[in-house]
Amino acid sequence: MGTGHFFWVIFYFASLCSASLANNAKINFREKEKKVLDQILGAGKYDARIRPSGINGTGRLKYLTLTEANRVWMPDLFFSNEKEGHFHNIIMPNVYIRIFPNGSVLYSIRISLTLACPMNLKLYPLDRQICSLRMASYGWTTNDLVFLWKEGDPVQVVKNLHLPRFTLEKFLTDYCNSKTNTGEYSCLKVDLLFKREFSYYLIQIYIPCCMLVIVSWVSFWLDQGAVPARVSLGVTTLLTMATQTSGINASLPPVSYTKAIDVWTGVCLTFVFGALLEFALVNYASRSGSNKANMHKENMKKKRRDLEQASIDAASDLLDTDSNATFAMKPLVRHPGDPLALEKLRQCEVHMQAPKRPNCCKTWLSKFPTRQCSRSKRIDVISRITFPLVFALFNLVYWSTYLFREEEDETF
Repeated sequence: MGTGHFFWVIFYFASLCSASLANNAKINFREKEKKVLDQILGAGKYDARIRPSGINGTGRLKYLTLTEANRVWMPDLFFSNEKEGHFHNIIMPNVYIRIFPNGSVLYSIRISLTLACPMNLKLYPLDRQICSLRMASYGWTTNDLVFLWKEGDPVQVVKNLHLPRFTLEKFLTDYCNSKTNTGEYSCLKVDLLFKREFSYYLIQIYIPCCMLVIVSWVSFWLDQGAVPARVSLGVTTLLTMATQTSGINASLPPVSYTKAIDVWTGVCLTFVFGALLEFALVNYASRSGSNKANMHKENMKKKRRDLEQASIDAASDLLDTDSNATFAMKPLVRHPGDPLALEKLRQCEVHMQAPKRPNCCKTWLSKFPTRQCSRSKRIDVISRITFPLVFALFNLVYWSTYLFREEEDETF
């Protein structure tokens, strides 16, 4: 509708109003409005199905655009792996149809779908998932209807597409025709490769688990007599680790196989539990060692008393002997020419050896009093070295195994 038509409507309507006011007559203004609208929007004058031409017109007709899908034939397309979906109808239905002069029809519609995607969670959260979008004919067989991908960029994806926990790495178009008892049906599919974002799980799961395991090792450096402190530390870390493990599994579907996150949490829970059992072993060794020490002291006291009693008895026997008895006394110093003295000197020679160079490993190990202290102290000292080394070895095997396995399983 041109600008001149609107100006004419306004002028005509203003003239009617001024005339009615001047004549003071009772006129039905709604009836007058209807007549004006009929004159402007009547049959053959205005068609709401076609965009207004404007001042300069549209030039040569390139294609015809429709907004009603029931005016042309449409294939019975459906999404075979669709679980839920809806059309967008705000403010008008988001659909248009373009009919080109050569007879081609372009059908565009905006819909939102929730699709089923079976996932393999063996490498979770270091996994990649392939999800498919399948479009097939519901009733028309390949004898009547065949779907074909457009050559050259058939699927367009938003460049700045961002998902909370996944990254779309690439996609691939393919065909998925299906054969049933009623015939063969044409099908198109798009395989989407998603990579799970690992930074979230590194911050929320892996680092806290490592911290809990390291905190449980503090028990090895506490005194053996600090029983409440060591028990409280071990039980607290064990319960925290168990709570975090149950929270991780609650957000995942139950599966029959072991996931990568299960291996990590299971080993961390074992380390924390092992630290608690280590204190139980230390406490038992400490109590048994103290009992043995007491028994050893008692035995030493008994032997000392026996020796003292034996010496007293020997002295009393000497005092009871005859006072006129004489004892042969050997000289303490022999003469220089005595051959027996020379032989003794040869046998008593001291052979000096060159001092050995100190071994750095033995010097470092000597700082840990494993031999001088009790058996319980030795268990703590060994645990201080063994637990970190084994955990570091586990990290090396875990990350090398799953990272390399992730690259090998990446088949698309």
